[in-house]
Amino acid sequence: MDTTENTGSRPHSRKNFSFKQFSINQDRCAMKIGTDGVLLGAWASLAHDPHSILDVGTGTGVIALMLAQRSDAETVDALEIDEAAYEQAVENFENAPWGDRLFCYHASFQEFFEEMDDTAYDLIISNPPFYTSTNKSDNIQRDLARFEDALPFEHLLYGAAKLLSDKGHFAIIIPFSEEEKLVKIAEAVRLFPKKITRVKGTPTSEIKRSLLLFSFDQVSPDIDELVIEVARHEYTDAYSSLTQDFYLKM
Repeated sequence: MDTTENTGSRPHSRKNFSFKQFSINQDRCAMKIGTDGVLLGAWASLAHDPHSILDVGTGTGVIALMLAQRSDAETVDALEIDEAAYEQAVENFENAPWGDRLFCYHASFQEFFEEMDDTAYDLIISNPPFYTSTNKSDNIQRDLARFEDALPFEHLLYGAAKLLSDKGHFAIIIPFSEEEKLVKIAEAVRLFPKKITRVKGTPTSEIKRSLLLFSFDQVSPDIDELVIEVARHEYTDAYSSLTQDFYLKM
């Protein structure tokens, strides 16, 4: 999300970031902690009581850590293709209170789902790269973390469908402009939206993000809207309620 706009997706650029129950080191990660990842980690439904979770493209590991805090899942796996980010996620997992339940793999998602086809997860979650190739820079590490061609939606949905348990859910955050495209790709692999939350920075701003929860059940999705701020640094009750277990000042 464009950090020059009041959309609530500003990255936290300092080297260390402290949440209420864990801390993140992010000096070696191309993509720093931002509102998108925290939103997804707080929003993803755990109502089906997942015993195994996979975070695809974990970066700093923040989403996996949030889900370890929120759930009783026995296994919280994470996947990261960039070596520096992988090493940092491992470090963050080892320093967390739930280190015995967290494990990070260093591989691409395609390599992972082809090799782990006998593994099933009850929840797969991803804050994927979604910038277009026209915005590429000369920083290969950052581009790998930011651009969709590093993890195309088709690969992401196909792999998720392959690795999900029968009762499994797949949760993702994407630009609102990509919502219709993603839903169509998901239908091709028999995944259907169960819940959709559309995110706005302020009451008067455009919808910027879509949070989507998929399952194998074909149902009418629950659709709602989330507004982050009513004014600069004045957060809505809905956003505060969603993130209060994590942010120190919520």
